[in-house]
Amino acid sequence: MIRRLSLFLLTIAAMVSCMNMVCQAQEQAALTNHMRDVTLNGQARSVGRLPATHSMRLDIVLPLRNQAELDNFLQELYDPSSPSYRRFLTVQEFTARFGPSQKDYDAVIRFAKRNGFTVVGGSRDGMDVQLKGLVATIEKAFHVAMGVYQHPTENRTFYAPDREPTVDLPFQLWHISGLDNYSIPHPALLHRDERNLIVQPNFVKGSCPSGSYCGSDMRAAYYGGTALTGTGQTLGLVEYYGYDQADVNTYFTNAGQTNSVPIKGISTDGTSLSCFTPGCDDTEQILDITQAVSMAPGMTALNVYVGSSDTAILSSMSTHLSNGKLDAQLSSSWTWSPSDPGTDDPYFKKFAAQGQNFFQAAGDSRAYTPSSTYVYPADDAYVTVVGGTDLQTSSAGGAWSSETIWSYGGGGYFTPDAIPIPSWQQLAGVITPTNQGSTTLRNSPDVAAESNFDFYVCADQTTCTANYYGGTSFAAPMWAGYMALVNQQAVANGNSPLGFINPIIYTLGLGSSYGTDFHDITSGSNGYSAVTGYDLATGWGSPNGTGLINALAGISSSPDFTISGSPSSVSVVQGNKGTSTITTVVSGGFNSAIALSATGQPSGVTVSFSPTPIAAPGSGSSTMNITVASTTATGTYPITVTGTGGSTTHATTVTLMVAAAASADFTISASPTQITVARNHSGTSTITRVALNGFSSAITLSASGQGSSQNVSFGPNPIAASGSGTSTMTVTVGRRARVGAYTITITGTGGGKTHTTTVTLNVQ
Repeated sequence: MIRRLSLFLLTIAAMVSCMNMVCQAQEQAALTNHMRDVTLNGQARSVGRLPATHSMRLDIVLPLRNQAELDNFLQELYDPSSPSYRRFLTVQEFTARFGPSQKDYDAVIRFAKRNGFTVVGGSRDGMDVQLKGLVATIEKAFHVAMGVYQHPTENRTFYAPDREPTVDLPFQLWHISGLDNYSIPHPALLHRDERNLIVQPNFVKGSCPSGSYCGSDMRAAYYGGTALTGTGQTLGLVEYYGYDQADVNTYFTNAGQTNSVPIKGISTDGTSLSCFTPGCDDTEQILDITQAVSMAPGMTALNVYVGSSDTAILSSMSTHLSNGKLDAQLSSSWTWSPSDPGTDDPYFKKFAAQGQNFFQAAGDSRAYTPSSTYVYPADDAYVTVVGGTDLQTSSAGGAWSSETIWSYGGGGYFTPDAIPIPSWQQLAGVITPTNQGSTTLRNSPDVAAESNFDFYVCADQTTCTANYYGGTSFAAPMWAGYMALVNQQAVANGNSPLGFINPIIYTLGLGSSYGTDFHDITSGSNGYSAVTGYDLATGWGSPNGTGLINALAGISSSPDFTISGSPSSVSVVQGNKGTSTITTVVSGGFNSAIALSATGQPSGVTVSFSPTPIAAPGSGSSTMNITVASTTATGTYPITVTGTGGSTTHATTVTLMVAAAASADFTISASPTQITVARNHSGTSTITRVALNGFSSAITLSASGQGSSQNVSFGPNPIAASGSGTSTMTVTVGRRARVGAYTITITGTGGGKTHTTTVTLNVQ
């Protein structure tokens, strides 16, 4: 309500402003709000202006096209009765249907360059353009003044614009990230010494030092099996600072474990991937990494997206491919407060459309109130919000025993953002007088997991801690790792990944199998008391092992495997080689080595696999090596790759595109390209021949256009056959030559090829 009132006041102010000054018709306001309430109502006192020469980075986000069509598409995409059910879009398909047009994207690029910005990142597929420029440039381009203000609740200043930005474009932008630093991203993480916390009794029987919980203990409690490890899946983490790989290594060494998941840092906007003390704390980043990979220790990759703005990070997550696939599970343990609660909606909807699920920590400030400061995006409709519990296991590395609400876990509904209740929370039986949920606003969380001060944590290359840190920061990456197990089984059953799970988990929560799918948390309080079924502290509860996995992904009725190639299309130039990775995933207890073979390749093409067979039980990958002879005819050839294990056979197709080899050729150039020579004197220019694609003939040089009074010679001539070479062109000007300019054309001939270059001769 507060934000809507502010937006109304801004509209009135803009109308009054236009009546008192010349309003340029071409100036367009953005579709989201950029002004902070505290600068509008005077709570933040102005203390000056940002220096005009201060350099800043911004991220311009373009709006979605066909918004109503996208909303309808998402409804059909997650409706089991629809023909479109889980038929997710690729990145390129989403851009073509709902992303910015090429015309609009190019217009923003031209706008940026015309106004003196440097374009440093972004993409049309990511719906953003990242810019770098001086404050003076920003103020001129967006018609704002960049002020400095005293923060009303924190002992620091912040910068922000004095009005809503406008741009000289024929269409409206969605948002401009980076115009203020009022809200600094905050990890959903607490430690025992913070804020005089009253810590719940701790009876942990964990496997890590001092009886604390390892990430592997969470896998044992919430999954409890060994068959699923996340094979073939990748997971992405939101991080606002880099990390030190040495801290990851220390954690697993001290836990007596080995990490086999490749970890890749991705800078989304130039932010450093490193984090070393003093000056940088990687506690949040390391615990996110260790919790995710411990839950799914066989994942193909863990991608750590590091950036300084929410839109830059989310843009990268929506486009980055690992082995040709998007991360199907994403996790954020950070909260932030954008100037408009709709800022990130395009990306959260894009994730859902592309089959990606975004898990968000609910926060650690108990029940939400209108004055809560660390909520968003845990109240967004298109994320899966993870609340906190206090878990007890039967033993170190043992099974789930019991669970209560973690008293500091976030939950409820956040009236300042006023995000409407989504359709899946409007199902009869979800919101009740007992759980005190809102019937008009988005309620959080959706699910929950262990968050108490029970964990083993290594960070900052200092002594690791046990039973010191807690927070829903631990729970979100746990759920993302668990989702990798779900999606592994879904793919093994011949299905697509699940994508956004909220619509289905609310259906499961109301179904007869609820007790086998979830651990319903029925004791404790975070300000909202636990109740049977859905509540505002733990949502539907924590995952109940393979019960929830089977409910979400289905059960394979018989031993089987799937086979796929990535990339599925390989382009190879005649006389060269290419590769594709063949991956097999087993299900239903399949246990056999899988032999690989190829058919359909044209004459001159040989195919081999390494390794072959893929060892039992059959899940793994093999490199398909494709060698194309120089005599192979150009064209497109479907190659059938067949996998055979026991009595089961499956095949996939890898399309080979043979491209023509570039012909042998050469180029010639002159340096300098202009010489000035007095009469009766000489001048020179160096003629350089560069051989291309194995060209191996001598080049004979000749000249024309020099005028009758000039003599041109080359030394050496010809230029020798092998590789690149040079020759000195000497121009001797006669004593009676006419003063003026002459264009000398130098012609190189050899191997059936002829090329020219020119030198301008100025006779004085």
